[in-house]
Formats: sequence, C-alpha cells, structure tokens
Amino acid sequence: MFINLSRIFYFSENNYKHLRPMDPADVEFLAEKQIVSIVPNFSLDKIYLISGDFGPFNPGLQAEVPIWIAISLKQRQKCRIIPPDWMDTEKLEAKKTEEQESKFFTEMPSKHYMEITQLLLQHASDDVPMADAIRTLVKDIWDLRLAKLRSSVDVFVKSGATHAKLNHLTLMELNTARPFLTKALEHMKLLRTNVARCSLGTVSQD
Repeated sequence: MFINLSRIFYFSENNYKHLRPMDPADVEFLAEKQIVSIVPNFSLDKIYLISGDFGPFNPGLQAEVPIWIAISLKQRQKCRIIPPDWMDTEKLEAKKTEEQESKFFTEMPSKHYMEITQLLLQHASDDVPMADAIRTLVKDIWDLRLAKLRSSVDVFVKSGATHAKLNHLTLMELNTARPFLTKALEHMKLLRTNVARCSLGTVSQD
C-alpha cells in the first residue's frame, strides 16, 4: 500500500471533517470478508450471497467461506476453522525478525493480519495451534511496526518535507496511527502559517 502523506495533509488543512473517518470497527468489518477454510460437520447445498457463492458443504470436506460465516458456524458448533498458512509460529518468528532487521516496513502476509488474528483467537482459539504464542508474536510484530511508524512521522515532521511515501502499511495500522499523524500534520500547518505571517510582516516593514 502506498501512502502519500501530502494528501492526508491536504485533507487536514481543508477541514475534511464532514466525512466520518474509518474506525477500527469498519476495518474489522472489511477483515471479516476475507476467506478462510473450514471443515463443516453438516450437509448443505451451495449458498448464494452478494459477495459470492459458497459451498456445497459436506461433513469432513474442506470448504472456503468468509470469516464472518466461519465464525457464525463455529459459534453454533457446525465447523472447525483452519487457520491461514501464515498463522504459524515459525513463519511469524521469521516475519518478526525480518521486521526488526529492516528500516522499512515489510510486506505482511495479510493486509488484515491483526484483525484476523484477533477474530480467530477470540472465537476459535481451540482451532489455532499454539494460540498464545501466535497472539504474542502478532502483538510483537504490531508493536514493532507502530514504533517504526511513529519514528517515520517524527522524521517527516522534522524534515519539513511536504510529502512522503510509506509502503506496506495496513488499514488498521493507519487507523491506529491517525491520532498522532493528524496531530503532527496540524502542527506542521500551524508552523507554516506562522512562518508565512512572519514573512509577510517582514516584507511590509521593508
């Protein structure tokens, strides 16, 4: 994902407040549309939804459904959820190391890695091998990336640049960063306004 901070600055400058900003619940709603595999214990013909067709479902045979359907079935004890391939301790350890060693943001295995982890561990932790270790590793990766994002914003503000580009950020990371990012951009606007006024005052006196 490419993030142009100058666009965010532009929206902040022009009081882009009439639109409701996306909140964590909105991002989680998007994450719930991601596809996961389940092993049902029931029989059902194919179902037809706006988002696509899913099924048919047969006991013991793997099927793919959106996460929200998987969670609904799990809550009714109608299926077992198969965690995504990346939800593995060895793969997450490798991703954590990669994130630590890179000064840039690395590409995550899922654009909704945090939300999917939280949803599956909340509703189907018994289906996730080494669930506690998975939770800890994902939180460690999240903390590393948020610290890196705060540092990037700090460098951006101190540099006096008008735009920057950040790759591989997720929607939830951006949503979490919005408060301090917006504050930093508004601080930049105030500084530039004051500098402009001082410059005009100097010109007028001359």
